[in-house]
Amino acid sequence: MKPLLLTSLGLLLGTSAFAQHTNMPGMDMSTPMPAPKAKAKSAAPAMPEMNMPGMNIPAPTATPTTPPAPAMSAMPSMNMGTAADSSGDTMMDMRNSFSKNLPMTRQGSGTSWHPDSSPMYMQMYQSKGWDVMLMYSAFLRYTSQNFNHSQLRGDANFRANTYVMGMANHLVGQRGLFSIQAMVSADALTVGGAGYPLLFQTGESWKGEKLHDHQHPHDLVSALAVGYTYAASTDVDLTAYLGYPGEPAIGPPVFMHRPSAANLPAAPLGHHWQDATHIQFGVATLGVRYRNAKLEGSLFTGREPNENRYSFDKPRFDSYSGRLSVNPSDNLALQVSAAHLQSPEELEPNDNVDRTTASVLHNANVGKGSILSSTFVWGMNRHDGSGEETTYSNSFLLESNLQARQFNLFTRLETLQLNYGELLLPAATDEAGHANRQVSAFTLGASKYIAKTKAGWLDLGLTGTLNTYNTDNTALLNAYGKNPLSFEVYLRFIAPRMSMNMGHGGMKHGGMKGMKGMKM
Repeated sequence: MKPLLLTSLGLLLGTSAFAQHTNMPGMDMSTPMPAPKAKAKSAAPAMPEMNMPGMNIPAPTATPTTPPAPAMSAMPSMNMGTAADSSGDTMMDMRNSFSKNLPMTRQGSGTSWHPDSSPMYMQMYQSKGWDVMLMYSAFLRYTSQNFNHSQLRGDANFRANTYVMGMANHLVGQRGLFSIQAMVSADALTVGGAGYPLLFQTGESWKGEKLHDHQHPHDLVSALAVGYTYAASTDVDLTAYLGYPGEPAIGPPVFMHRPSAANLPAAPLGHHWQDATHIQFGVATLGVRYRNAKLEGSLFTGREPNENRYSFDKPRFDSYSGRLSVNPSDNLALQVSAAHLQSPEELEPNDNVDRTTASVLHNANVGKGSILSSTFVWGMNRHDGSGEETTYSNSFLLESNLQARQFNLFTRLETLQLNYGELLLPAATDEAGHANRQVSAFTLGASKYIAKTKAGWLDLGLTGTLNTYNTDNTALLNAYGKNPLSFEVYLRFIAPRMSMNMGHGGMKHGGMKGMKGMKM
């Protein structure tokens, strides 16, 4: 971790080359504008600049001098995005929850960053100085996993995975910003303790046994966090974040909040290599932003949530992480991070994990209200238990989502290394049980909007997935068959996509190219 943090600090200082100055060319924004000279008011109405020769117009009377305008530097916030709902009826300026000088669109899950040009699916409100944002999503889905080998591993059923997340922030004096985040999920009821079927998925447990080929549900309370940011200057922010539960500084924004994964109803197979630490019961993070780079460090509870999805688990603060995030342009968000997780799995208390991740998030405006969002993620786990052999495993993900006005086209390609122990498959020896087996998944999907209202958007979607692995592996072949196929049909209800018109008074990228005035 120490070499990573030192390297990250060096990169942080070097990223100023990516940033431009905040003031507009030729304008001194810190100097108050001079008050206009008193203008005369005619005794009789006259059109401006229309005095004609020979006309004797009475002398004007003086009007009071206009008071000087306040200095721009005294304004509490200079970099908010103007947002409208999908009908364009509601316009408001909204702050980022962790900086007065960054656009709200940069805000990801926890304290992570999206590209500035990211689409936002949410409701927005303002009341008594508070900026309030509300996000929600519900997938009512039927899935059939490994339908071409119905006698082997796989499952088919109806499930509904849901979440509602609220964020609010308020200015504190001239430099402070206080924020609150909360997220709840009904997964424990609508998905069940065993989770939803997902071939080759691993991680966490149910009824004292490792979950496999299922994605675990989220806790009822999946986030409850507060943050405070002090703006030392337009270029520098100091942020403190506390969550119970919360999300430490490790990995990219979690899949359920990434635009590239917004239409995919299932979690990535590499979830527990990349972004699974978004519900940790006890998180404390400190971060410093310099222009378009941010360095963060976290202390947090390494143990994953237990099987009781309605409880608040014991905080331990026995793990740590560090993350460097850089946004070199409006359309890019980069991060590299590393963490030590102490005893993350309840059934393997002596197993510790050192996790390393890197990711690239990208957006492209492809015209006519359409946005192509893409994400690449690499995650590596190093397992090191007392008296056990140290093992390494890697995962890679590439996902893209074309979000058009009437439909969505999306894909997820991923490959990762699993072992028999994680899949609960028999092995002749311990060495064979911990050996890596390469597994891949290729998913394609599409959805069509069937209703759009101010309350939310409803679309009907279909996905298909092909899993591949080395068929010379007898254990995998006997459990899954050759080339397992799966599909899902779903109805999704999500908050409407906001039309964004960014005010980049303090930004360094010159605005969201191609996004201003875009109708969603």
